[in-house]
This record gives sequence, C-alpha cells and structure tokens, in this order.
Amino acid sequence: MEAETSFSHISSPIFDGENYQLWAVKMETYLEAMDLWEAIEEDYEVHPLPNNPTVAQIKNHKERKTRKSKAKACLFAAVSTTIFTRIMSLKSAKDVWDYLKKEYAGDDRIRGMQSLNLIREFELQMMKDSETIKEYSDKLLGIVNKVRLLGTLFSDCKIVEKILVTMPERYEASITTLENTKDLSKITLAELINALQSQEQRRLMRQDQVPEGALQAKYSGSDKKKFFKKNQASNSSKTTVNQFQNRGKFLKRNFPPCQHCNKLCHPPFKC
Repeated sequence: MEAETSFSHISSPIFDGENYQLWAVKMETYLEAMDLWEAIEEDYEVHPLPNNPTVAQIKNHKERKTRKSKAKACLFAAVSTTIFTRIMSLKSAKDVWDYLKKEYAGDDRIRGMQSLNLIREFELQMMKDSETIKEYSDKLLGIVNKVRLLGTLFSDCKIVEKILVTMPERYEASITTLENTKDLSKITLAELINALQSQEQRRLMRQDQVPEGALQAKYSGSDKKKFFKKNQASNSSKTTVNQFQNRGKFLKRNFPPCQHCNKLCHPPFKC
C-alpha cells in the first residue's frame, strides 16, 4: 500500500503532439503500474447494480467504475492544453486512447514511410572528427529506437556494422585488433563501444601528455639561453669592475712620493 501511494505521486508523461510512439510506451507502462490499463485495453461496461446487491457487488461495481474514471482522468492530465480541447468531449478512456493513436500514430502505410525515412537517415550518418564514440553511438541509437517504436525490427548487428564501416582512420588499430581476436559477426554493441572508447581515452591521454613535454622542453631550452646570456652579461660587468679596480690599484702604486707626507698612495693635491 505504501509503494502504491508513493508511486501515485509520480507524474505521468505529457504528450504535446511530438514523438507519439515514445509517449504511448511510457503512458501504457504508467497506466499498468496504476492498475488502470485494464479500463482501456478491455473497455468493459459497468452494468447497473441489481436489486438488493450484496456488499461484494457494491464494492466491485464501485471499483470498476472508479478505475475507468481514473484512466480517463490520467489521459486528460497527460496531454497538452491544445490536444485536450480535441479529446475533452470523448466519453471513455478507450475512446481517448484510440483517437490519439489514430491521429498521431497514423496507419500502417504512414508508419512504413516514417520507418523508411529513419532508416535512410541512419544509413547516411557518418562520424565527424569532432564527435566522440559515445556521441556518435547515441545518435545512431536514437534513430534506431524511433524505428523500433514504429514497429519495424532493427537488430543490433546492423548498428555494429554501421559503426565498423564509418569509423575514422584513427580507430583502425582497434578495429584490426578486434578482427584478430573476436568474431565481428558475433560481437555485441556494448563490447564494440567499450573497445573503441578505450582506445579513444588512451589517445586523448597521449595528446594531453605530448604537448606538455614539448612545452617543458621548449621553455627549458629558452630558460637555458636566458641563463647563459645573463651569466655572460654578469661576467662582462664583473670583468669591467675588476679592470677599473686593478687600474686604480696600479695608479695608486705608481704615484711619486707626496711632497707633504712622503707617501705613495695619493697625489700631492689630495693630501
């Protein structure tokens, strides 16, 4: 009872006129979980109670009537305002469901044309250089799921073949490894995607590491050049200072004796 109460708080999927097949699958599952799908699938009639009904008959009559009302209410709440104005005059939940199916799902001919268009879109797909394996596989699976919702069978083997044929050249090593180690006719879609993603991650890691090493070598080389230039400038400045100091010592040693103090370290006018 607690589980049913908690599930009743989950809102039903809303249909706005797009992707009817997807909405129909979600809505049918929702109604089954709420124990209301029987009112649509069987479309039973609620007969009037007999004279002097028993407690069980009264309870069963009320439950069947309530179930049909709840199913209709759920369908009304699961569509947009624009669609609601088209179905609000319908009497039963079965009438509402059949109207939506006829209006938006179309007949077999229309569904067949939609499937062909989607299959053609699938066949024209090619992986872009900027796409990852996950992005490309998700795009293919999105198209395939729409085809399946229209009632057309579409096996995973076709998706595997499509990915193997349309992979860029940078994945050639992984595909060759798979050819040598596995039977590609029996490989699953999950195995193929995982194998390609592993190579993709290793390639991205190498790309992150190579520029970093090259950048380090570049800066280390430039730092060495700056270091040598700085040392050369420092050495030249030290040489100049030493030359002046030595010259001063030389001049001091070669002064004649001062006439005032008889010392040799200065000229007479500085005494």
